Amino acid sequence: MNELNPVPAVDAALAERSRKFGASEGNEGIVRCDACPVLCRIRPGRSGACSRYANDNGLLIRTDPVVLLAEAVEVGGPVVPFAENAEDWDGRILPADRAFVTGIGSGTTYPDYKPAPFIVSSQHEGVDTVTVVTEGIFSYCGVKVKIDTDRHLGPETAAVRANGEQVGHVTTAEYGSQMLSLGGVRHLTGGSKKEGNATCEAMLKLSNGEAVELTIDGGHGVIVQAGHAPIVDGKPEARMRVGCGSATIGIFAKQWQGHVDEVIVVDDHITGVLTEHQAGRVLDMKPAGIRVRGRKSTPGRYFQVAQPGLGWGGTDITEPLSIIQKIDAGLAWPGMRLLMTSTTGEDSLYYVLDENLLPVEAEMPLAVRQVVERIGENCEPSLCTVTFMAGAGGSLRAGVTENPVLLTRSVQSGTTRVTMGGAPVYVWPGGGITVMVDVLRMPKNAFGYVPTPAIVAPIEFTLPRELYLASGGHADEIVPMEEILRAHGGQARIESAAAENPWPLRRDAG
Repeated sequence: MNELNPVPAVDAALAERSRKFGASEGNEGIVRCDACPVLCRIRPGRSGACSRYANDNGLLIRTDPVVLLAEAVEVGGPVVPFAENAEDWDGRILPADRAFVTGIGSGTTYPDYKPAPFIVSSQHEGVDTVTVVTEGIFSYCGVKVKIDTDRHLGPETAAVRANGEQVGHVTTAEYGSQMLSLGGVRHLTGGSKKEGNATCEAMLKLSNGEAVELTIDGGHGVIVQAGHAPIVDGKPEARMRVGCGSATIGIFAKQWQGHVDEVIVVDDHITGVLTEHQAGRVLDMKPAGIRVRGRKSTPGRYFQVAQPGLGWGGTDITEPLSIIQKIDAGLAWPGMRLLMTSTTGEDSLYYVLDENLLPVEAEMPLAVRQVVERIGENCEPSLCTVTFMAGAGGSLRAGVTENPVLLTRSVQSGTTRVTMGGAPVYVWPGGGITVMVDVLRMPKNAFGYVPTPAIVAPIEFTLPRELYLASGGHADEIVPMEEILRAHGGQARIESAAAENPWPLRRDAG
């Protein structure tokens, strides 16, 4: 167990729940923490294995303050901090109608016969609402990682590893991005203890915005951090492709007309050849007679011109002329101007055919260089995106209502709005409550863990009060926002709501 770190103040609500549910045992002041299935026995002055709960003079407390969001009167307007002395604070610094209690630091419903730690009533735009706030313990969860890069990170379905343990796999590539699926219940619980811990640690760091080093079987190493450029085999990525080879031809064909006779845009997926492409034909460009390797799909579009890799356009080549299969002497001519470029413009060479119709590298004319630079200009910065995905359809619902299926149906119908740390989520269609959230839209350090292992994440359910009561909600546990602010305002961590997020209590926020 860990030494108890000093905290601003005892969380009164959790202290009350400690007494209510009889967590103390023995005569040594030991507290049995029931906030997760590990059931730590915590001695006075120490914290449990997760460092989230501690024994303060025989009371089980949450070591981190609950996080409140403040809706600024003006977008980007200042938020007034709470008074340092809670006893002197009258609750008027943060108006109740502009406050939202998040699940961060709130405590958990586990074991789920308990009502949620906070069931808050408030009024917004004349509607009486209830927000049920908790920290969910998620074994059924994972992170989906979008990595903007043309580089080939590894074959589809290949194992992704952290600290040598498999924590996920490579999934389908999307337009200019490699996708990884990490975590999930199989890696958390279905393998060795070491695998489960490595998976939990990697997901926790990624969800909290930290960098994680991953390796891919049969592929490469990549350092991933939400909102930052990926680092592939030690090299930071800069650009996300403007499009595939064919799309690049379509975008810039007219700008190349008159300055080059042929353009080949090298791409691992769809390599484009200008004069064969429909764009070149519409511009009445003369056929150049250059045939590239690979499988021809439609005119000017070629698949499989090379193997995937870290070279030009996500291929394994560093010498672009190697993809040319033949040059037709009946169509090509000496002095013909050829440009070869990648889909990001980071790699490009200009050639002129000699008397033997062999490409000879030459200085790129300014007009051609400007178009290549424009390719780069149109490439967005290469970033990593991390989305946390979890199933909230289990016993967590019992902390909300006595009849859990009614909560599920309410979420599916859109009557109940789900947020995580106040951030909007995407609720997947179909059965259950499966949600996905962009971790960068959440407050910092919103995630925790328990050593079962599982990820702890904030979750909030907001719905009209009358519907909450009709669905079997815990009516006796509803507390007005004003009381929450009086009881917890002095110890809470207050953050201004992110400008890009809709205010969670607004009726049109979903």
